[in-house]
Amino acid sequence: MRYLCTMKIHQAEFVISNSDPAKCPKPDRPEYAFIGRSNVGKSSLINRLVQRDLAKTSGKPGKTQLINHFSINSGKLTPKGETAWYLVDLPGYGYAKVPKNVRDQFAGMISTYLTGRENLRCIFVLIDMRIPPQQIDLDFITRLGEERLPFVLVFTKAEKLKSGARSTALEIYHAAVAQIFDTFPTYFITSATTGEGRDEILAYLDDMNKA
Repeated sequence: MRYLCTMKIHQAEFVISNSDPAKCPKPDRPEYAFIGRSNVGKSSLINRLVQRDLAKTSGKPGKTQLINHFSINSGKLTPKGETAWYLVDLPGYGYAKVPKNVRDQFAGMISTYLTGRENLRCIFVLIDMRIPPQQIDLDFITRLGEERLPFVLVFTKAEKLKSGARSTALEIYHAAVAQIFDTFPTYFITSATTGEGRDEILAYLDDMNKA
């Protein structure tokens, strides 16, 4: 599906980082969470979306270890009538070099946040398009489905694949996800390098805000 982008990012700023979902900001506006396996390019994509160095990027996987809230379009530069919303950068999952007890802490924190955050409108699950379906990703979206949590898939690093390889990757993912869901989830093909998919995601967020 093609989305017509009407959203503009007038303001984006850091609000809070914490490891306790109870300490998240007041749930007074729509909220959208971004999550994926470590090293999937999550922070880079977030920065491309807002066109600012908002989320911390690193060549070392596992940089994000807290729930990070960013306020979007709530400042003085935002025209009246624009919807303010939260963008949330969540810790990555599946990074083997993080100690098991730390991974377990992350898992508990993420689960508590995702299932208890009343203003959470959608979860953007990032997947490296170059890599065949990973069981940890399939298990994660399965849990989201079981919890009836709304989510979309965001394929990253698309610039590294030619059109034929992209089609093949999508076919493989369609087959894998068909074992879990009757219909394939809404998805976006993106590149933090070229900006591909940015307008489509912003348009989708705009539609969600207006719903």
